[in-house]
Amino acid sequence: MLAAPGAAAADAPGEGAEPAPGAEQITNGDFSAGTAPWWWTANTTGTVTDGRLCADVPAGTANAWDVIVGQNDVPLVAGETYLLSYTATSTAPLTVQTRVQEAVEPWTTELATADPVGADPVTVTHAFTAAADRPAAQVALQIGGGERATTFCLDDVSLRGGAEPPVYVPDTGSPVRVNQVGYLPYGTKGGTVVTDADAPLTWTVKAADGSTAATGTTVPGGEDPTSRQRVHTFDFSALTTVGDGYTVDVDGQVSEAFSVRADLYDGLRSDALAYFYHNRSGTPIEADLVGEEYARPAGHAGTAPNQGDTDVPCVPGVCDYRLDVSGGWYDAGDHGKYVVNGGISVAQLMSTYERTLTAADAEGAELGDGTQRVPERGNDVPDILDEARWELDFLIRMQVPAGKPLAGMVHHKVHDAAWTGIPTRPDLDPQPRQLHAPSTAATLNLAATGAQCARLFAPYDREFADRCLRAATTAWKAATAHPAVYADPADGTGGGTYSDNDVTDEFYWAAAELFTSTGDAAYRSALLASPLHGDADKIFSAGGGISWGSTAGLGALTLASVPNDLTTAQLSGVRAVVTAGADRYAAQSRAELYGLPYSPPGEDYAWGSNSQVLNNMVVLAVAHDLTGEPAYQQAILRGADYLFGRNPLNQSYVTGYGERDSKNQHHRFWAHQSNPDLPHPPPGTVAGGPNATAVAAGDPVAAEKLGGCAPALCYLDDNGSWATNEVTINWNAPLAYIASYLDDAGDGRTAAERADRVCRVSYAAHAWTGGSTVTVRVRNTGRTALPAWQLSWLFPGGQRVGQTWSATLVQNGRTVTATPLEWNRTLAPGAVADFGFNTTGPAGADPAVFKLAGHACTTA
Repeated sequence: MLAAPGAAAADAPGEGAEPAPGAEQITNGDFSAGTAPWWWTANTTGTVTDGRLCADVPAGTANAWDVIVGQNDVPLVAGETYLLSYTATSTAPLTVQTRVQEAVEPWTTELATADPVGADPVTVTHAFTAAADRPAAQVALQIGGGERATTFCLDDVSLRGGAEPPVYVPDTGSPVRVNQVGYLPYGTKGGTVVTDADAPLTWTVKAADGSTAATGTTVPGGEDPTSRQRVHTFDFSALTTVGDGYTVDVDGQVSEAFSVRADLYDGLRSDALAYFYHNRSGTPIEADLVGEEYARPAGHAGTAPNQGDTDVPCVPGVCDYRLDVSGGWYDAGDHGKYVVNGGISVAQLMSTYERTLTAADAEGAELGDGTQRVPERGNDVPDILDEARWELDFLIRMQVPAGKPLAGMVHHKVHDAAWTGIPTRPDLDPQPRQLHAPSTAATLNLAATGAQCARLFAPYDREFADRCLRAATTAWKAATAHPAVYADPADGTGGGTYSDNDVTDEFYWAAAELFTSTGDAAYRSALLASPLHGDADKIFSAGGGISWGSTAGLGALTLASVPNDLTTAQLSGVRAVVTAGADRYAAQSRAELYGLPYSPPGEDYAWGSNSQVLNNMVVLAVAHDLTGEPAYQQAILRGADYLFGRNPLNQSYVTGYGERDSKNQHHRFWAHQSNPDLPHPPPGTVAGGPNATAVAAGDPVAAEKLGGCAPALCYLDDNGSWATNEVTINWNAPLAYIASYLDDAGDGRTAAERADRVCRVSYAAHAWTGGSTVTVRVRNTGRTALPAWQLSWLFPGGQRVGQTWSATLVQNGRTVTATPLEWNRTLAPGAVADFGFNTTGPAGADPAVFKLAGHACTTA
């Protein structure tokens, strides 16, 4: 008898009576009366052995719910707190997915936990408060999904009302909170200590050998409203000595160890970007790129049990055609693919690369061909663009075909017809896939990302760049013809809704990208007419300015940092918006007792609050690139401190970075906590972070432990906590951007203070009617010869390269690349190469940034 996922339903028993407080709700929990009314799935048999119910679990089942032992007809009353307990053993280690839930679809859970069981008896105890009356609920112990056969035995099962609501006290370790990865030698360095002391305390930084490296006194800060902790802060920025194993001692309490060095974030850039390859759909994930632990077959490629993404129908009533929507990235912990989340994610990956073309301190060589873990390496295209293309191809496939209703619009999402459980490897997902209705928001996401794709891919693949621009312009026309087609907020079965009924921000973003790529006056007009244009409070709000549902900031950052045809006054206005946003976030960082550039009104930490921190850091990074203002970089570094351990939980939210890092994020394959045969998330995976609404959202793990939590403490490193601990592409994308920025920041000194540039460029333009003559000198200021040098820059205006001499020049849009002739092919240390060219078209300012093989050059 059962009624649970993956099992054949029997006749449902009658509804149970309303329980009395404290009454036992489990029948025959000690099995003294045999096995009734317990049930199990058809692939096992329950027998009473030595007073316990035992069941043989077959090897090789795909999902936890493929093998279940359970009891139906369990009554629950809304608002009542229950205590569930049982004792279990397993001859081979397994993780029991303990569920108290509805006995029929959609299997709404009141309790969902992952409980490891082994050969020695383990007593499992959980308290929970029922959210709704459920007269015939179900206790289901899901024990499948393992590679090995085992015998599972169960005894002393009890479920009683009248329990005390659980009081969860997180393990926060040391009260001294620091960045557990470390600090850049010349960057700001700070920490926070939790203490009830009223007077300042002495702090001491100790080197690995125990010697004193720095000392000072704390600054009492009072109660931190985000955590309700009384804290002091301390600053040790004067410490610049490179080393590992530093700790901070405050009043006898010692922090986690950390380093001071310039290369702290070398690995994070690559790890954060590898996240996207790990989550590719429709292609095998190869062991030679990610290791055996993370290798897997292609997901949703049409191989059983998958039904595939190559020929997907719409939800009934939406369309009469089928589309190949293969490829792209899985969005988050589930296997859905959502255009509005994919759009912001791929845009931020492309912006990570584009920053290397526009920012003097950004190193493009670190993102070039052969640097990242992608199978396309070696194709003469920067690896980060190869990764972006995997998503861009998918976004274009989501466009409604010509000749169909809403042609040119873009389907909002594709995902399973019903939710799958944890764990489920993507190639083992048996659910049918369905396309959902087009939306204006999704259509504008393609318009924006397709336009950005066009200008970035032009130097590498003109045909693909043209395809992107055609898709983008088609999408823009469709969106302007259908400006108010919104995703259904109730369309949440089998995938997230991502509904958004305000698309003024998407229109602004798309117009900005299309204008930057084409210079078309129509897009300029759309920008200037937008109610968001010039409004820093709306674009970069106090609660965080950039997210999948708030994308105008992406457009503002592009307009402010990428050469375009805005007038000088218009450009100054856009840059003023960006610096106003950065000023706001820098001020938040200075005021927050944990230093983060995020201070939402009412301390209302949002779902995915860590992504808001990261996106505010992106705004600060662009502002710092534009102005060199030290306060912006200081706020970025304090934001990194927060993410890597200087926070109320003493938690590094990025897997593999820090002593107390998150390891059990919500993901259907990286689900070691739920199935020991599966891996933890790979290094460089950021958790969503504290969510003040986690309990209200219905997260059962949060409901068990986080009731009444202080906002910045509303987090659990638990595989089942989808509201606090999920991973998503649009959270790892700003992490990749910031990791790249931090790695470029190196020792924290300004460009003028650095002496390790490999090149110096002199650029002189002499204007004449209708054009100009330009002479360029590039000098090798490094210590090694530069064979086959390649110098690139962006034209700020509409210049076009004409006649050239002493070098070969290729122009794609605003991007110009100069390569040597045979006679000046190699630049020895100290040697120079002189070349020149004529331009036609309107004169513009001289280029500000030159890159030699991706490395930034100083300018004369």
